[in-house]
Amino acid sequence: MAERAAPDTDTKFNEFYTEVKEIEKRDSVLTPKQQIDRLLRPGSTYLNLNPFEVLQVDPETTVEDIKKQYRRLSFLVHPDKNQNDADRAQQAFEAVNKAWKTLQSEDTRKKCLDIIEEAKGRTDLMLAEKRKKYKKEGKDRIPEDDPDKYKHAVYVLTMKLFADMERKRRDLAERDQEERKRKREQEIEEEENLKAQREWQKNFEESRQNRVESWQSFQANSKSKTAKASKKIKMFKPPKNKPESR
Repeated sequence: MAERAAPDTDTKFNEFYTEVKEIEKRDSVLTPKQQIDRLLRPGSTYLNLNPFEVLQVDPETTVEDIKKQYRRLSFLVHPDKNQNDADRAQQAFEAVNKAWKTLQSEDTRKKCLDIIEEAKGRTDLMLAEKRKKYKKEGKDRIPEDDPDKYKHAVYVLTMKLFADMERKRRDLAERDQEERKRKREQEIEEEENLKAQREWQKNFEESRQNRVESWQSFQANSKSKTAKASKKIKMFKPPKNKPESR
């Protein structure tokens, strides 16, 4: 007989199930297809660089609330929930997952917040100059005095800064790859040169040994020939003189 699940496990499962049902009910007007289309719309390569934009949360949102939003969106666009559009759902799911990982980390989240603060600061400076220009023209207000238009101006500059950061990251990665490639090629060249030097040294040693052996053989043959010639000279006897017959 199977063991009964612990009460604590049952409670957690029930809480999770209740949360899932609440998500389904709350997002009934925001369909998975709409979220997939949003995350894969034209220009999404750069638009999705802003993790707050991907998860549709404000920069001031707490990490806990960001996590809830991440669960909600990942549930909506999960490939298993969109089997009729699994490939696009997978891309959307990966975008959501990447955004959450970025904001989950304190370091990367701070970098994103710094970019947004920089966008706000630069936007305020540009709008201050624009107000001066409008005042000279006798105009009291600028279009960006409207909160929605101001927010849009910050949004546009934020996207630009995220895009600039990504380009710098890619350039740095490309330079790093080129440098690693150059170093590897240099290492290969040095290894080949060392191998060639060792091969030359080996051949030289072998040829020297052959030369020595050849010289020794020549010397031995020369001594042998000299000895034989000397022996022949020693063994040579002049003919005896015969008396003259009368």
